[in-house]
Amino acid sequence: MVNRKCWHLINFCGGGQVIALKSATTHSLDRYVAYKNKNMNDKFYKSANLKLVETQNASIGLREFGKGDNVFFIHGFPTHGYTWRKILPKISKKYKCNVVDLPGLGDSKWSDSTDFNSKSQANYIIQLIKSMDIKKCSLIAHNSGATVARVIAITEPDLIDKLILINTEIPNHRPPWIQFYQKVGLLPLMPNLIKEALNWNWFVKSPMGFKEAYSDKNLLANPENLNPYLGVLTKSKNNTVGAFKYLKGIDWSVVDEFQTTHKSIKAKTLLIWGEDDKTFPIHYAEKMLDQFNKDCELKRVKKAGLLPHEEKSDEVGNLILEFLEKKYAT
Repeated sequence: MVNRKCWHLINFCGGGQVIALKSATTHSLDRYVAYKNKNMNDKFYKSANLKLVETQNASIGLREFGKGDNVFFIHGFPTHGYTWRKILPKISKKYKCNVVDLPGLGDSKWSDSTDFNSKSQANYIIQLIKSMDIKKCSLIAHNSGATVARVIAITEPDLIDKLILINTEIPNHRPPWIQFYQKVGLLPLMPNLIKEALNWNWFVKSPMGFKEAYSDKNLLANPENLNPYLGVLTKSKNNTVGAFKYLKGIDWSVVDEFQTTHKSIKAKTLLIWGEDDKTFPIHYAEKMLDQFNKDCELKRVKKAGLLPHEEKSDEVGNLILEFLEKKYAT
């Protein structure tokens, strides 16, 4: 066994450069492992070709990984398909992973005629799935993407086999700041002001920004955790406007109707929840559990906030695989 207090030679695979580290600590090694995994996940995600699939009044960004039964990954706000990068390598070994960018975010395309309402977003994904001649698939969705996924499961009950919902909207609960941004985000000059504010470190790390994204606030200091999303949002005014059109499209009447319509979901359903989430508190999720059919389960992820699939990716990836592979009596 190597003594972690001794000299270490670590081979950085990217350039083959050998670097000597004196008195390497456990923390240093952990940072190296995190750095290496980050690069591997980043390269894996970017290895897939981006396809733009035209639907009614919008084009959905699509990246495909692996082979097997089809699973669609639906991101929330203000992320995009990149948010799944840490769990894709594991899941794509056994399943065909179809990662989308919804209109308004990521690499999707939209126009003045695009409808961003939650039901319309669901319809875009349904059109996409059917255009691929897929008869049955599972959905993994986060945040507002899980609202879209639930609409799909309710609208097309025979299309969805299993449904995995991660930290998402809850009937009769309104998360902090979201309604405020829905009201002001598209007012004159506001997209420019918000685009500028996203360059201010204090704003990004405030409750109005990304403060509650992670349970471990140290993650906010690492650019690799925020820049993939901030970079897209601030790249152009059009991107900022698209993001707030998406946000304004979250339909709270649809969310509140879930209180009764959850029972109509035929798909086996799993809720995965970062238990430190202040945006969608877990005690509300536990109450929501009773709204689903008896096969619905909830799995708590300790020391995780709004983005458990990023903060605790190994644990969440294992939970997802276990659920997808689980056999139910017919």
